[in-house]
Amino acid sequence: MSTIVEFFTATDDAAAALSLPAGPGRAAESLSLGNFDPEEAVIEWECLLADGHFDAPVDAGEPRFVAGQEDDGCVVFALSPRLSAALAEAEQPDLERAAVVWSRRREKDGEIIDGEVAKSLLSGLAALAGTARRRGEGVYCWVA
Repeated sequence: MSTIVEFFTATDDAAAALSLPAGPGRAAESLSLGNFDPEEAVIEWECLLADGHFDAPVDAGEPRFVAGQEDDGCVVFALSPRLSAALAEAEQPDLERAAVVWSRRREKDGEIIDGEVAKSLLSGLAALAGTARRRGEGVYCWVA
């Protein structure tokens, strides 16, 4: 489980990779969070919002890492285009439903994520994905 999770927008993988040493900072629109596994979360969210099966994103190589190494310090990975689109297009009731289901799943695995925090997280991420879409950018995650 990570300590710092920051979702942010960037023009492309190369620009996103520049955030590896210290995070995206003020140069990018971002959403800062913490204390959950974002790699697993993005796969779960994609399944919940895009009606998929957990194995499909994993088999497709998602999440796709653009900088760093999974087991050695900070990493930057891209949200899949499918998840980004699902977030940008989701209605608030869909986000709330996905947040509640995700929160309950995490609780069953011993990871406590408050339902209201989960709702706020997915709503904020959906807004970020909408902004990225309007700008022609991608959504990325920096993890420390």
